[in-house]
Amino acid sequence: MNYTKQVCALVFLAMLSTSLTVVADEETEEIVMMEEVVVTARKREQRSFEVPLSVSTIRGDKSDALRSSGMDIRFLSNRTPSLQMESSFGRIFPRFFIRGLGNTDFDLNASQPVSVLYDGVVLENAMLKGFPAFDLDRIEVLRGPQGTLFGRNTPAGIVKFESARPTQTLEGYGRLSYGRFNSSNFEGAVSGPLVPSVLSARLSLLAQWRDDWVNNEHTGEDGVLGGHRDLAGRLQLLWTPMPELQAWLKFHARDLDGTARLFRANILSKGEGGLVQDFARDRIAHDGRNEQTLRTQGLTAEVRYDIGNFQLVSLTGLEQLTNFSRGDIDGGYSAAFSPPSGPGDIPFPSETASGVPALRQFSQEVRLMSPEARRLVYQFGVYYFREFVELEDFNYNTLAGGTLDGEARQEQTATAQAAFAAMTFQMLEDLELGAGLRLSHDAKDYTAWRDISPIGAGPLSPIHRNPQDTVWSGDLSLRYRVTPNVQTYLRAARGFRAPSIQGRLLFGDAVTMADTEIIHSFEGGTKLRLWQQRLHLNMGAFQYFMQDQQLTAVGGETNFNRLVNADSTIGRGVEAELTFLPVTPLEISAGLSYNQTRIDDPNLAIQGCGAPCTILDPSASAQGTFSINGNSLPQAPGWIADVTLRYVLELPGGTRLIASTDWAYRSRVRFFLYESVEYADDWLLEGGVRLACLLPYADIEVALIGRNILNDTSPTGGIDFNNLTGYVNEPRFWSLEMVRRF
Repeated sequence: MNYTKQVCALVFLAMLSTSLTVVADEETEEIVMMEEVVVTARKREQRSFEVPLSVSTIRGDKSDALRSSGMDIRFLSNRTPSLQMESSFGRIFPRFFIRGLGNTDFDLNASQPVSVLYDGVVLENAMLKGFPAFDLDRIEVLRGPQGTLFGRNTPAGIVKFESARPTQTLEGYGRLSYGRFNSSNFEGAVSGPLVPSVLSARLSLLAQWRDDWVNNEHTGEDGVLGGHRDLAGRLQLLWTPMPELQAWLKFHARDLDGTARLFRANILSKGEGGLVQDFARDRIAHDGRNEQTLRTQGLTAEVRYDIGNFQLVSLTGLEQLTNFSRGDIDGGYSAAFSPPSGPGDIPFPSETASGVPALRQFSQEVRLMSPEARRLVYQFGVYYFREFVELEDFNYNTLAGGTLDGEARQEQTATAQAAFAAMTFQMLEDLELGAGLRLSHDAKDYTAWRDISPIGAGPLSPIHRNPQDTVWSGDLSLRYRVTPNVQTYLRAARGFRAPSIQGRLLFGDAVTMADTEIIHSFEGGTKLRLWQQRLHLNMGAFQYFMQDQQLTAVGGETNFNRLVNADSTIGRGVEAELTFLPVTPLEISAGLSYNQTRIDDPNLAIQGCGAPCTILDPSASAQGTFSINGNSLPQAPGWIADVTLRYVLELPGGTRLIASTDWAYRSRVRFFLYESVEYADDWLLEGGVRLACLLPYADIEVALIGRNILNDTSPTGGIDFNNLTGYVNEPRFWSLEMVRRF
């Protein structure tokens, strides 16, 4: 393959797109321009229009509508180009995929190539990434490697959550809703000065309840699963004792008690794919226990101090977490050798739990930033990260009343140090050069052992691993201003993911490791602001080449994961986003992406499913293994599309009627590395609607809300070592909401 031609094609596409023009309507009497979004993709406040990379922003009414059902962080899935999400743990363990790159690993020590930052602090463990989104200023999705400013484990991109900050004026809001399944959701905040012009504070709260609504047909109990109670809070203090000093402090916490993921036995149609015809969301047949708890606490401190024309920034993050999650993994009751059993064939029972008795994360960043209004703008800094985590895996004998018969443990201390520098240089009036470099050292001190084997293999002595690596990452970009309203950019970036370790020793005796993965990415794009700022259009194309990609061979014939490195992985695609204000009352926003990924490794073979699935890949030399050379990546849809329409009708007296609808689509996804008929889903289409009435005399908004209004029922993942077990997306949801702002 001629990679030079492909890179040249990206350059041509970027340059060609600058030829687009739109003629403004000069006869428009009143021009209403859309506000330009400000982002911190380069750790400075910049207009998104001026940032030479692919970035999406969700905020305001769109963010409120998407979160209105009380869903966890997965409300973001398919809501921006190239972003897909799923979870086999329910509300606590989101797995992010950007441009096809992610990790299907369900181990609590799994690393992901998509990093999540909350107010600038990286949330490394997958359970920390699930912290609820509430009282936000905006959400930013940065696509492509972000290895210069954000470092390790960002080869796919970053999702950034930015909280609404304390204000010097008294303000706030309360949002209360009640809906299907006896769901109650409250979100509110109050912000204002404690000492005028010196100290301000903001308190934000989230409370979500949902009753159990799934019936257990095996036990004959109605409404015993599916509910949750999820509480979260955030207190911020902003201290500005003098113009050159600003100190910001945030305390945050979460307390969750609810249902773990509901696995459903034999819901995937054998030999045909899709769900079986008699599938029903509100019915299940379990004989195992289901429970899930999660508690997190954290502190973030940021100090900004102006030293002459420069600014010194210190950002400190502390995170703590405990968790326990137990579920019926076989998705049914009893077993074929101990009838009666079902639904369908249950070869053997499987009931397991995973927990984190302790997780402590500390991060510290210090950087020096030059003034912005200069031809050369730069920043450089140092970074330190340390995480200690204890992990537990348990197995239970369901047929013996759920007694404990398996126990394994893991402990890990991970550290990372880095030094980085980034700059932009205005070479010409309309031409900007950007460059960045980061040197990182990553090390893990890992131990795993087994106390009790559920299959009679006996205890296993501690196994130690100590992988480490020193890696450089960076980026180089060119941004050219064709006109004041048309920007074109080219970007090349290098990113990496640190070595990973997998040690689920309940059903295996080996600890597997994956070496550092490296990605080289090239992209080009154009950002247009047309028709007197009433049309914003971003377009881009990309291609990446990945060496030693870390892949997880999930499941197989046992409840076990194995890490492997693929020699080469190639990805390419196009992305586009549009925001359009054709007339003042109507706003249209839409996104579209096409991604193509391919594993290139003729020698890479993995174990097939233990369930009776139909594998389409060719058999490899070792019995029971299959070649995945040429396969696309799991959970990597080709097409992702979303559209939102919002219409405001002004009535006499200042009353406003607001109608909005949003839709998200993704094409076919495969759940595992191998290609099979059953473990895949052809497409998913979810739509929402919000009909609101704003009463100005009381500052109250009353709304009717619907999510997944067509009740699309799609499998989003599966378990392949026992039977054709799967799990599905969220059901249709209706609610009434009242919002009061002051």
